[in-house]
Parts: sequence; structure tokens; C-alpha cells
Amino acid sequence: MTDRVATFRAMVARTPDNALARFGLANELLKVQDFAGAIEQLEVYLAVYPDEGNGWGRYADALREIGRVEDARAAFDKGIDAAGRFGHSGLANELVFRRDELDDM
Repeated sequence: MTDRVATFRAMVARTPDNALARFGLANELLKVQDFAGAIEQLEVYLAVYPDEGNGWGRYADALREIGRVEDARAAFDKGIDAAGRFGHSGLANELVFRRDELDDM
């Protein structure tokens, strides 16, 4: 475990309702390829925070990594919708591209 993972774990332990700390922990877990841990943190984050698409994309990537391709597709769709609602057309287009890559799996 990296120091950054430990730091974010401590932040989440101190303030479990801090969605952004959970997002930070999820990102660090993705870096060390702890996909199950990242999924757990992102699920909590996405349940309470009005994500603009980026979190959904990271969640979809982690789901894809553990073989949950259909769940990843659904997460990408939610990210595309969120990005569109927040006016992030570039992110929406990127998520469409990444979702469509799932067809090759």
C-alpha cells in the first residue's frame, strides 16, 4: 500500500461522509490496481455526490477490469448522461468512445 492510499484511508476513517475523500481514495486504489477497493469507494461516492461524469468513467473502468463488462457499460451510460447535464461535451464524447471499446471485449 502506498503512502497516498494510507493517507486517504485515514481521511475516510476520520470523515466517512466526505465523498471527495472517498473519490481521492478510489483514485489512489485504481493506481495500485485494487479495483475491488476502488469500486467500493466509488459506489459510496456516486451514491451521494452529484458527479459530472468523471467518477462514473473511473467506476466503469474498474468494473471492466474485473470483468463486469455490462455493469461497466451501464456506468459509462450514466457518466455520459451526467457529463451532458453539466455541459461537458468533451468528456461525454470520451466516455462514449470508451464505452464503445467494450464491444471489442
